[in-house]
Amino acid sequence: VHRNVVFEGGVNVRLTLSPCRYLSQVMRLNFTRESHLRRYNRLLSYNLLQEMDLLKSLLESTHSPVVFCHNDCQEGNVLLLNGRQSSDKQKLMLIDFEYSSYNYRGFDIGNHFCEWMYDYNCEEFPFFKVNAQAYPSKAQQLIFIESYLCESDQGFDNLSEEDQMRLMEDLYVEVNRFSLASHFFWGLWSIIQARLSTIKFGYLDYALARFDAYFQQKKIWANGAK
Repeated sequence: VHRNVVFEGGVNVRLTLSPCRYLSQVMRLNFTRESHLRRYNRLLSYNLLQEMDLLKSLLESTHSPVVFCHNDCQEGNVLLLNGRQSSDKQKLMLIDFEYSSYNYRGFDIGNHFCEWMYDYNCEEFPFFKVNAQAYPSKAQQLIFIESYLCESDQGFDNLSEEDQMRLMEDLYVEVNRFSLASHFFWGLWSIIQARLSTIKFGYLDYALARFDAYFQQKKIWANGAK
């Protein structure tokens, strides 16, 4: 999901996918269409400024290294190379690095898990479908996390089973807390796109879907559940 480049010792890295980047823009938008205005006002009723402060406080208490991330690892950006279907190790390729940047590890992995819920191959408005039940279970996440740690941490295989599980559980909490930031960021991004983009897509519907998921997952992860 990302290159294993970690900044230590208080290095200040500008994180381009921070939700704070878009919140002030969202608060200044104007919509004229009644259907857009109704959805926009519903989104504003969520008290986004207060939610941002709560989310920031949660993430500041969650350790997550800054690494170089893809930031948009969803179904349309992962390719299976031709001729690899029968290979012992199927080879996947990431494409479309337009959102790539230095970011928190938890955001990139949490964002990928969030994308399990969304299907963008839809020909009718709002041109996406959401299935909250498709969010990966803990067992599914731990399979991914174990594979990730085996690749990113050279000493992981040499640890005791107990220490391996501790690291896996820590990363499990990390990515699910940062999944809240994914919902928040793409929700804000989508509100802005509803005002600026000429692409036919239900951006405000998508923003509502992302914030609905944010509040559902917040019930679990804002309290530090495992």
